[in-house]
Amino acid sequence: MILIIVASILFFDQLTKFLAVKLLPLNHPLAVIDNFFYLTLVRNKGAAFGILKDQLVFFILITLVAIVIIALSLKEKNSSRLYKIGLAFMLAGALGNLIDRVSFGYVVDFLDFRVWPVFNLADSFVTIGAVFFGWVTLFEKK
Repeated sequence: MILIIVASILFFDQLTKFLAVKLLPLNHPLAVIDNFFYLTLVRNKGAAFGILKDQLVFFILITLVAIVIIALSLKEKNSSRLYKIGLAFMLAGALGNLIDRVSFGYVVDFLDFRVWPVFNLADSFVTIGAVFFGWVTLFEKK
């Protein structure tokens, strides 16, 4: 099941990024819901909020380390389903952005709510996975 989750998220992440690159002009917002949600193609050479720009090798190495840690954590026998789903979401998101960094030297972002930096599906699933992970860590019995 974990492999299906990772593959599905990765597929949709890469598909949406492909469509964004093909259909959206760079750095020109397209209003989906005026004053709320836009599609804005950007090339993010940094991390969240664009911090640490142009540190490509660093981000690739950190992501590879994270992927190894997540993959090893997924092999834990006594972990809950929610814990594993959270890890799968984070793994898929990390892989999605790693593919971008290796392929293009930047991450393709396009979801723009104007109150937050532009992001993509991979970022969303890393965040959702982290929330699941945090929930399990804080509230589930060992």
